[in-house]
Amino acid sequence: MNIIFDLDGTLIDSAPDIQSVASTVLEKLGENGLTLDETRSFIGEGSAVFVRRMMNARGIEEAQHTHTAVHEDFIAQYEFSVDKAEFYPGVIATLTALKADGHSLGLCTNKPELPARAVIRHMGMESFFDVVMAAGMISSRKPDPAMLLKTIEDLGGGPTLYVGDSEVDAETASRAGVPLALFSEGYRQTPVSEIQHDWVFSEFSSLPAIVAKAMLIGPR
Repeated sequence: MNIIFDLDGTLIDSAPDIQSVASTVLEKLGENGLTLDETRSFIGEGSAVFVRRMMNARGIEEAQHTHTAVHEDFIAQYEFSVDKAEFYPGVIATLTALKADGHSLGLCTNKPELPARAVIRHMGMESFFDVVMAAGMISSRKPDPAMLLKTIEDLGGGPTLYVGDSEVDAETASRAGVPLALFSEGYRQTPVSEIQHDWVFSEFSSLPAIVAKAMLIGPR
C-alpha cells in the first residue's frame, strides 16, 4: 500500500524554525517577530501564503512588489533553518515499521522543495521515502489534489492512505478521493469533528493499525 505523509505538523514540528526565519524577516522591517502560536496558525498553504498572513498580521502593505521582496528574503533563509525542528513522538519507529512491512512511503508537502529536502537530510529521513513531492515541483499546491495525485502516480499507483494534520490536508485528500488518517496533534485550526477524515490518531504507534484497516477497506 502507498502511505503518503504531509511534513510540517504531521511528521515534524518545524514551527520553531519557521518562527525564527519569519521573525528575522519582520525585524528587518521594523516589526515584532511572530509568536509560535501565530506561526503554527499561518502554516499550511505554502510559503507565499504564509508570508502574506505574516505581513497582514503586522499591517505591512501588500503591494505585489512588497510581498515578492519579503517572500524572497524569507525563502533565502528558509533552506538553512533546520536546527530546531523535532519529530513528533514515535515517528521514526512507525516509519521504520511501515517500511519493513513492505509499504511504499511518499511525502507530499507545501513546503518549498529546497527547505523540504534540507530538513529531510538534516533529520535523516531520506531512506524512508520513495517519492518526495514539494512546492514548486509542479504548478499547483495543496489543497489542489494534483500534488497528491502526482505522488501516487510516481509511487506506481494503487491503494493509498494519506496522513496529514490540517484542514488543507483534509480537503486535498477529499478532492483526490483518497482516505485520510488525521494526526490530531499538528497545526489544525478547527476541532477534529469539523474536519473530514476517515481515521484520527494522536500517537504514531496507532498508525500501523489504521493502515491495516485501510488495506481492508480499499479506496473510497
